[in-house]
Amino acid sequence: QSPRRADAWIGKYVLMPDHIHAFVSVAGSAGLSRWVGALKRHLAKVRRNADPSGLPPVGRAWQDGFFDHLLRSGESYIEKWNYVRLNPVRAGLAIRPEDWPYMGEIEILRW
Repeated sequence: QSPRRADAWIGKYVLMPDHIHAFVSVAGSAGLSRWVGALKRHLAKVRRNADPSGLPPVGRAWQDGFFDHLLRSGESYIEKWNYVRLNPVRAGLAIRPEDWPYMGEIEILRW
């Protein structure tokens, strides 16, 4: 099952060189774990097929598990987004958050 077909919606996101931050809304209580597993499998497959030499990638694509945080209000969403969008700046990858090209919003998540 692809990540998109798991009754999940991706809001804002930031792609970092070694991790992803994503605001995700899922249907059902076990939906997030199932969706993250599907996303990891899909991206690992993309990674395997990305090398034109056909050689398998070195190392694991993902660490075990994931960290999630339940947002309880619109204020919390804004606070968390302001923190997450500064990740590239804190990592020395961008001067301003707006300079980082690997962030965006796919769906507008309502709170």
